[in-house]
Amino acid sequence: PLRYISKYREFVKHEAMKNKSQWKTMGPAKVSVPSPNDFLQKHSKEPKLAPKKKEEDGKKLLPLSVPQRTYRPVIRIKKNFINKNAVAVIRGVPKKPRPFCVDTRQGDKYPLEPSGLVPKYVKKKNYGVTPKYVTQRNEEMKREEEEYEASVLEQLKKKALKTVSDEERTNILKALKKNWEEINHAYRGLPILTDTRYKKIHKEKLELKLKQLEHDIEAIEKHKNIYIAD
Repeated sequence: PLRYISKYREFVKHEAMKNKSQWKTMGPAKVSVPSPNDFLQKHSKEPKLAPKKKEEDGKKLLPLSVPQRTYRPVIRIKKNFINKNAVAVIRGVPKKPRPFCVDTRQGDKYPLEPSGLVPKYVKKKNYGVTPKYVTQRNEEMKREEEEYEASVLEQLKKKALKTVSDEERTNILKALKKNWEEINHAYRGLPILTDTRYKKIHKEKLELKLKQLEHDIEAIEKHKNIYIAD
């Protein structure tokens, strides 16, 4: 019997060849090979210069190697570097030996300058001098304190406050201290055993008075200027 052949066979071949290109085939694409007569020659890819003109308008051109009349050649003087170096060594100042310090029994040497044993910073010109920003800050603080005191005095004058003189201040301090001594003497004379309610209350009152007097004495001694409102 005959083999079965599909009636769409030619149509499928046509569609397959329609979408097929050279680079879609298996293996490299077929490219035209150059002829063996067109081989690469030496210096063929270098740029070629235009030929030199020997004559221009019937006149011969001078070769470029001929110098002009105004040309003066530079005469180079040969230097004797051996003698020059010898003179520099003879006239030069000898180098001072570099100081070292030895801090181990094996004799290990270290440079003396970076070791911290040489007093570098003490010999500076500005050593021990107060920096400028510190002095400026102190001046600003002093000026602010003076302005604050002046503003306080103005406010006190407006409120008609009375200043306590030095004599009155010393007299008040003496009176407070005398009062403190009297109360302290009475406090020391209290019995050791406080078994009644009256004794406890009396002891607490004396302690409060002593604390108040100590606070007042400390406040007056701390502040030189004391103002009293009318």
